[in-house]
Amino acid sequence: MNDPRRVLHPAAPGLPGAADLVSRPTVAVVGGGIAGLAAATALAERGVAVRLYERQPYLGGRVGGWQTQLPDGTSAAMNRGFHAFFRQYYNLRDLLRRVDPTLSMLGPLDDYPLVDARGRRDTFRGLPRTPPFNAMAFALRSPTFRVRDLIRLDARAAAPLAAVSVPGTYDELDHQDAESFLRDINFPDAARHLAFEVFSRSFFTRPAKLSAAELATMFHIYFLGSSEGLVFDVATSNFDAALWNPLGSYLERLGARVQTGSSVRSVEPTADNAFVVTDDAGEQLRADGVVLAADVSALQAIVAGSPALGDPGWRGRIGRLGTAAPFVVQRLWLDRAVRSDRPAFMGTGGLPPLDNISVLERYEREAAEWCSRTGGSVVELHAYSVDEDTPALREASIARMHALYPETAQARIVHEETLCRNDCPRLAPGDFAERPSVHTPHPGLALAGDGIRIDLPVALMERAATTGISAANTLLAHFGVKGHDIYTVPVRGRSPVLRHLAGRVERRVPR
Repeated sequence: MNDPRRVLHPAAPGLPGAADLVSRPTVAVVGGGIAGLAAATALAERGVAVRLYERQPYLGGRVGGWQTQLPDGTSAAMNRGFHAFFRQYYNLRDLLRRVDPTLSMLGPLDDYPLVDARGRRDTFRGLPRTPPFNAMAFALRSPTFRVRDLIRLDARAAAPLAAVSVPGTYDELDHQDAESFLRDINFPDAARHLAFEVFSRSFFTRPAKLSAAELATMFHIYFLGSSEGLVFDVATSNFDAALWNPLGSYLERLGARVQTGSSVRSVEPTADNAFVVTDDAGEQLRADGVVLAADVSALQAIVAGSPALGDPGWRGRIGRLGTAAPFVVQRLWLDRAVRSDRPAFMGTGGLPPLDNISVLERYEREAAEWCSRTGGSVVELHAYSVDEDTPALREASIARMHALYPETAQARIVHEETLCRNDCPRLAPGDFAERPSVHTPHPGLALAGDGIRIDLPVALMERAATTGISAANTLLAHFGVKGHDIYTVPVRGRSPVLRHLAGRVERRVPR
């Protein structure tokens, strides 16, 4: 479904396409993740000549997929872990419809339970769609949230949750961390660890290190601001096969040149407002525009290697960007199956270091085929915001799996792939005001990515897709060509009653 109250952000007017210009512009898109693919698609569809650079041998960035080899010599699918394609990811889903109009590459996951160390379980199944009744129903049926807890909530401190606006919420809350914010509103500890941490984990961080504004915005996107709710879809095959290889082929049919395994060293502006892009092989491309859609470290390296790019203030903001703490993904091929009633995905609270556990054959075709052939299971364990990947951490995660799913204790691990990464953007208190935006000091240069500022209610993969489209629109407007429409959930709290009550609280209670 599409929420009838979703908001259209129309593209600026312009010529229908690059064919109507005196000469066809060329744009270099640096980064083949969601943001770069969205930008490249939006530009190529308007007839711009696009060259896409991606340093990995595959597309998709942090949502990329590749092949690994099992001990018996057979090939198996591998990626960086579970990703949820929520129904309110309008721009990302529209991007994927370019290659699959019915989105048959995605399948629904109706629920994902959350369980804590005492065995209490929350669920998102069967919630009403209409805000705020969805949030109220979740709270009132939760085993960790009681009616008296609702009465004890501090209405003044909680008012920003009911009256979210972007960027106003960041101006109000970005100085505070999410853990302090939840404590200030008297949100019960048990419910906070089980329910609200699902949002902070989406950012690969803990509430004490996450901006309260990001938490409030997420609450708006998934609860009070959207009737799409917290039900989502998952890719039914590995990300390369299901999503990005088809989109790469679509780009090539539009005339774009897709270069995987190719990094960019520098981007230098020219006297006539063009750019010279130099890749790691020393090949140079003269481009009329550039979209930098690289991750934080790669973006910083490119800017550092391009001394004439931008101005000191902008370069300083790029240099001060940070990344979230490392996270570990363990994918285990087991020689026996987990119980058939185990969910595809389950979050955990108070069970460190384990943050969630997935059973891949429940939704991924390649894993299901391996399990059908061998009688085993493919299980994935996530540990977020860790200091480092150690044997002790891996053993502790596996021990948690054995406790939660006792049938796995007797299973032999046929193969294990473990990844430890720390390339997700930092979204800490105070970061928002300093974060660089899509627009840059050069009219022909734009930034994109889930760590780039855009004053719209979007997050995670949808922020990547939305900034990618916005970056393309920025360059299309620079060339005089019409851009692409963008959709979001409402840009402020959708309930007039809650906004009114929040406003009364703010007026009556002095800060």
